[in-house]
Amino acid sequence: ALLRGIEHDVWVQLDGFARVKAMADEDMERSNDEKTSAVHFLRFELTADMRAALRSGAKVAIGIDHPAYQAQAGVDDATRAALVKDLAA
Repeated sequence: ALLRGIEHDVWVQLDGFARVKAMADEDMERSNDEKTSAVHFLRFELTADMRAALRSGAKVAIGIDHPAYQAQAGVDDATRAALVKDLAA
């Protein structure tokens, strides 16, 4: 219950750009006043400049800024390459 709404506090950031918050659970709500789901579906709307920077090798970080949980980490090269591939589709 302490993590309710956490899906709205996930972000991604490319070097040189502002953080982009996740768009969560667009198909259905997975949290309510009592709980949050163990699984959330997130997407991030990156601008054309962000996508170009990612393809050019910009470093990527991902994190969570929720009152009950904060974390952030860099994205490794294999994951960044997978993101680049996804954006090409």
